[in-house]
Amino acid sequence: MEITGIISGLIIGIVIGALGRLVIPGRQRIPIWLTIVIGVVAALVGTAIAAALGVADTGGVDWIELGIQVALAALGVSLSIGMYGKRRE
Repeated sequence: MEITGIISGLIIGIVIGALGRLVIPGRQRIPIWLTIVIGVVAALVGTAIAAALGVADTGGVDWIELGIQVALAALGVSLSIGMYGKRRE
């Protein structure tokens, strides 16, 4: 893997993680690095799911793939809020 692939993966992970945080209402008390990790994992898993469903390569913007990724990021953020919040208290 080239360095540009790693950098673009991190940027996409940051965007997906931020969108996942925006979907969840209220304040999330998790660190930004955890949001980035959740975003990167959600982007990778969401792409794999979209490829399995056959909607990964469409003409134009892949809205279905993006929706899957954001939904996975929101799920990851909500799960980590519960786990991280209980550990911190």
